[in-house]
Amino acid sequence: MAERSKSRTTLLRKNILASFVVKGWSGLVQLLLVPATLLCLGEYENGLWMTIYSFLFWIESLDIGLGNGLRNKLAAYLAHDEQAKARQCVSSTLVMLIAVIVPVGIAALCAIAWLDPYTLLNIDTARVPHLREVLLLSTSLICCVFVVKFVGNIYLALQLPAVNNALVVGGQTLALLFVVLLNMLHPGGDMLLWVALAYTLSPLIVYAAAFPITFRRYPTLRPSLRSFSWPVVGEMFRIGIRFFVLQIAGIILFTTSNALISRMFSPSMVTPYQVAYRYFSLAMMLFTIVAVPFWSATTEAFERGDVAWIRRSMRRMHLVLVGIALLLVCMTALARPVYRLWVGADVVVPLHMSVLMAAYMMIVIFSLSYSYFLNGLNALSLQLLFTVGAALVYIPLAWHWGKVFGVEGMLLALCVVNIPGAVVNSIQFHKIVNGKANGLWRPTPTNSSR
Repeated sequence: MAERSKSRTTLLRKNILASFVVKGWSGLVQLLLVPATLLCLGEYENGLWMTIYSFLFWIESLDIGLGNGLRNKLAAYLAHDEQAKARQCVSSTLVMLIAVIVPVGIAALCAIAWLDPYTLLNIDTARVPHLREVLLLSTSLICCVFVVKFVGNIYLALQLPAVNNALVVGGQTLALLFVVLLNMLHPGGDMLLWVALAYTLSPLIVYAAAFPITFRRYPTLRPSLRSFSWPVVGEMFRIGIRFFVLQIAGIILFTTSNALISRMFSPSMVTPYQVAYRYFSLAMMLFTIVAVPFWSATTEAFERGDVAWIRRSMRRMHLVLVGIALLLVCMTALARPVYRLWVGADVVVPLHMSVLMAAYMMIVIFSLSYSYFLNGLNALSLQLLFTVGAALVYIPLAWHWGKVFGVEGMLLALCVVNIPGAVVNSIQFHKIVNGKANGLWRPTPTNSSR
């Protein structure tokens, strides 16, 4: 047990160090993408593109929990050296992802063709004449990304999150190169259409290239129709459906603000909100570098009964939280000059928006510091209740406070609805590791089906 615990910690540290390099580059790329895209589109169309991109994120996340189900089940099978089951897991996931995205994609494309996106998003037809074409193109490409990006979940299950991060940042880097070229070449036609192509085609190229490389590296996991298994699908679905509901509730909380701001105010107002969000999400990025590797490592530790390792890991996580809090305070103090240097003086982000965004990030990071461990333990029931509850409360609360306080009211609503779940995550984690969890507080072992 001690030797395996040491090996797990060593792998964790290596991935955290590698992720710092990869995520550091990712942070730089995302910072550069904001002014590059803004220069290419202007404040109005940039705000519109951020809103469209939020909807694309919805489609990309509609995997009914198969991605996270694969991550947890594959980690459990590999922990027990069940190679045949592991291959069934990968094969079944790929088949089901295709089965899911085909009807979803057709439905989305039909909705775009039949509905009036100009009215829904409060868009001026004269300023954006080809909105429907942009939506059709970007939706089609993101449906393709939906399937091939599952290779990232395989690396997460293998406790190699740095590789998954490298795939993500590869797509971001390619998108940045395309947007910079657009600014240099100024091709004819609708620039929004070209930007949509740059953002959605880039990750597809990277994941499609990684697909054959991954299964040459891990031939025992190579998917095949013969390895498809309905019982394995059922096992992953039982785990994954709860992750899926959590995912959808989280998307409602994290992405609907763009649509609400566009509808209630103007697409131009989305830009300062997104500038503040991208700036403070750098703290989130640093946190996830450290925290994400704990998810699958916790699954393996729990499968092997190594609760002591989980306790030690959380003590280290508390030190990370202190560092993140100090970082957010410094970022808030420096926000105004950083914005001016980053996106220029034309985009004005009020100080109180920055303060509220920093507070929101800290609440979410505190909650996630426990969620990553709870996800690895498959302790999802309470997370499900509180996240869904927060999503249901958020939209009417954000609409009301948005009318009263403006965009800042929406941020205040985000802070308020996330606090209960953060508190409950902390309580549940301590109950589990201290052997006092009963009822809804208890985790469901990932190997319960075997």
